[in-house]
Amino acid sequence: MHAIWSGAIGFGLVNIPVKLYSATQESSLDLDMLDKNGHANIHYARINAKTGKEVPWANIVKGYKYNDGYVVLTDADFEKVSPQKSKMIDINDFVKAEEINTTFYDTPYYLSPTKGGERAYVLLREALKQSGKIAIGQFVLRNKESLCILKPQDDVILLQKIRFAEEIRSYEDLGIPKNITVKPAELKMAHSLINQLTPKKFSISKYKDTYDEDLMKIIKAKAKGKKITAPKFKIIHNKSKDLMEQLKASLDTGTRKKAS
Repeated sequence: MHAIWSGAIGFGLVNIPVKLYSATQESSLDLDMLDKNGHANIHYARINAKTGKEVPWANIVKGYKYNDGYVVLTDADFEKVSPQKSKMIDINDFVKAEEINTTFYDTPYYLSPTKGGERAYVLLREALKQSGKIAIGQFVLRNKESLCILKPQDDVILLQKIRFAEEIRSYEDLGIPKNITVKPAELKMAHSLINQLTPKKFSISKYKDTYDEDLMKIIKAKAKGKKITAPKFKIIHNKSKDLMEQLKASLDTGTRKKAS
């Protein structure tokens, strides 16, 4: 794997030198953008708005619109904002994982110790495991300040970017129902359905991305000149509007599935 950031974790007065690696990879098919007339590849060009000519990457800089002009920023300018945050993941707090709403969760990364940091890395990992807490820190990645959590995952310390509070939208204007009363019998039936669908031991690996596999079948069929017929699908609404009847039917369906 290729490291995308290197620096250190600030754990009190202990600095743990680390490298950051992406923990995810794309699983979707690599589809090209084509001109439907002749199927030539589409290229995205960086065009100068005034001259209409293409601009090479080497001549592209970043700028901020300020008054009537632009202030151009260099890599050195970004470093000057906060040299410490560009090279340090400063741990500010330790909290229970359940104190952070999953709405805030973003991209996961792996942290690996570099030479000289192995012992301190293992110390932090084991301390997190035994305390049952996660660390909250801040650092700069790709010229953007990021809030993150550090948590142990087997032998590795996982860094997961989380969103700042101001990045989360309010749902108040969605008209979510607040004053509907749920009947005790309905709630009991819902619990029964939840228990029926709760496995003895859960494994995320049982879930597979089958969409791309099915799409590949269509691609191969079209390549052979076969005619593709789309399967018919229609959402069937329950004839009964009684919630208890719908829950009972759901339980019966679940029982039949397990029996088969």
